[in-house]
Amino acid sequence: MVMELRHLQYFVAVAEEGTFTRAAARVHVAQPGVSAQIRQLERELGHQLLDRSGRSVRLTEAGAAVLPHARAALSAAARMRDVADELAGLLRGHLTIGTVTSINSDQLDLPTFLAEFHRDHPEVEITLTTDNSEQLISLLRVGRLDLAVLGLGRALPRDLDLHVITSEPLVAAVAADHPLARRAAVTLAALVRYPLISLPRGTGLRGSLDDACAGFALTPDIRFEAADPRVLADLAARGFGAAVVPRSITDARQEQLVAVPITRPALHGRIALAWHATDATSAAARELIRRAKTIPGVPSRT
Repeated sequence: MVMELRHLQYFVAVAEEGTFTRAAARVHVAQPGVSAQIRQLERELGHQLLDRSGRSVRLTEAGAAVLPHARAALSAAARMRDVADELAGLLRGHLTIGTVTSINSDQLDLPTFLAEFHRDHPEVEITLTTDNSEQLISLLRVGRLDLAVLGLGRALPRDLDLHVITSEPLVAAVAADHPLARRAAVTLAALVRYPLISLPRGTGLRGSLDDACAGFALTPDIRFEAADPRVLADLAARGFGAAVVPRSITDARQEQLVAVPITRPALHGRIALAWHATDATSAAARELIRRAKTIPGVPSRT
């Protein structure tokens, strides 16, 4: 049997997804077909690549050793197709883009950005997925995403290229009868003495809060979590605590909320476009990133 790229594609999919079911859905092939092709690959190599004894599929020692080479072979094949297409004046392929759920059109009009790209390059298939910032960064690092729209914490991921498109102060949003409502500003140390409302762990905003607290040996009392900053603001307006949100959220609810600046340290919420700092990208991805860089942005903060 001659080893085929699809065998490597199916093997990588199972290794990354952890189950044959999810891998089959990812490559759009029936599960028995995926399983059969990987067994053929194992026979060709003379080694078992996957441990199928548990609920999830795990890599064997041989599988772990083969995986990076399988990824490299698939990447090289994709680059070969890109070179041939570029010589022919074509741009096609598949792009996978990730975004946080809380992005809004004031920060980035993502649908319009993607629609304009699709209009100019209709042969490029685009897939969009949502997750929290921490997961999006992980997916970028393993090559599962070509571009991501994510929130940044205080520490920047140094192995990724970033284009920051919005940056604004984080404030403590409180109801008019909250003890903090009468203050011109609040230090982080004073803020954490009150029940807080925040985005969940894994988000850029929560990362900013947690990192700042860790730096001052503080433990925030997070009573409520929600994935949408607007929900945090609504909870704060109803007296459930102080919501840590971008200033723009309170600007739109001035009749319901008081925005108290956070000091020592000041916190910022940032939305950025991110991609992996590597040359191993497709022609379609390079064009997408080139366009992303033209979106008006702000200087990144360290």
